[in-house]
Amino acid sequence: MAKNQDTASVLAFEKKLVPSDGYMYGTQWENRNNVTPLQLIEKSVRGTISNRLKAAIKNDPAKLNSEVEKANLQTVDSCALAPEQDTLKLHFTLKVLGGVQQPSACNNVLFKQSYNSAVRDYIGKEGFKELGKRYAINLANARFLWRNRVGAENIEVQVKALNKEAQQAWTFDATQFSTKHFDCNDAQVIELGDRIAKALASEDDFLMLEINCFVQVGKAQDVYPSEELVLDKGKGKKSKILYSVKNIAAMHSQKIGNALRSIDTWYPEFDDAEKTAGPIAIEPYGAVTNLGKAYRTPKDKQDFYTFFDKWARATELDRIEDEHYVMAILVRGGVFGESDK
Repeated sequence: MAKNQDTASVLAFEKKLVPSDGYMYGTQWENRNNVTPLQLIEKSVRGTISNRLKAAIKNDPAKLNSEVEKANLQTVDSCALAPEQDTLKLHFTLKVLGGVQQPSACNNVLFKQSYNSAVRDYIGKEGFKELGKRYAINLANARFLWRNRVGAENIEVQVKALNKEAQQAWTFDATQFSTKHFDCNDAQVIELGDRIAKALASEDDFLMLEINCFVQVGKAQDVYPSEELVLDKGKGKKSKILYSVKNIAAMHSQKIGNALRSIDTWYPEFDDAEKTAGPIAIEPYGAVTNLGKAYRTPKDKQDFYTFFDKWARATELDRIEDEHYVMAILVRGGVFGESDK
């Protein structure tokens, strides 16, 4: 059988949204210029047995009493503001890159040409404005705070463009922006979104953003850095290990990036209140790991590869939303080669 000459078995794209790690500091809401790095605190705690028990134990009062008498001893990392501090500061940078027109690796010239044509058509038609706006909203609403956003009295997000000759600044009250939808016509959001869109649509330009977020959570309250993945907890002395960089509590760049690209409201179940997970992160199969569900399946022909294989070969998609989704995956980056056998 002759090979399909439009197949690229080697195909990769570099990510175009590049966040740094997020660094955490403590301060006071009324005096935000005075910040101190937050450090991790190691605690040893004596908990209780609370997991599900086998039927033979839970149905026997004597065995149950014997089981719950056992101490659940744990050593864990935690992080909290100082007694006089009521505000968390999260600092990170975000680089927005252009050049999505060219794959970082592609071993088929014909496929590369048809792909390049499809991208240029999209840029000419849409100019990344919808994606830029959504990324800007996820900065304005402080989605990147994750658990730190819950129960905060005030949240202020300061965004600065650091590019020479094009410096600019925006300040947002994150409590005024929803994390459930992207219906927003705020002038500052539109302006920031246009700057992001312009960088994404460029051949080789970039935008460098600095983000400082202040979250008033209450004096001495716990804050939540990223938790490290411990593959073999049996060999370590801690049951929870938090992330830090040079003794500063921090959030993984991957976690911040996941929040920024949580813009997919185009998947089939989004409008179903019983099933929706709200905006989900841009993923080839719409995977939401904490729910154990893929919202974009090949069976329903809603996954990235179904759309991309058509679109990159000059076949128009039925909806512009599907094109937005495909382009957002390319901004995310990844390896998408197709077997030529």
